Amino acid sequence: MSFSLVPLLLHSSDLPEGARAQLAAALATDEDRRDEHLLSAARLLHRHLDLDCDDARELVGLPPPTDDCGCA
Repeated sequence: MSFSLVPLLLHSSDLPEGARAQLAAALATDEDRRDEHLLSAARLLHRHLDLDCDDARELVGLPPPTDDCGCA
């Protein structure tokens, strides 16, 4: 089992509502769709909080992108 910040991030009022909604959806969905929601949350954090893409992905528990479109 790995450590995840997602449950803590869900309750942060500093995060955009859309990102929190995507994180909640990631926790509530099947494992095969979880990364889709986590990536959406990372993209929102990247755009709205001006976080580096790799940092946003790491924050939600995703590995660095293998291509150039990690948060595009």
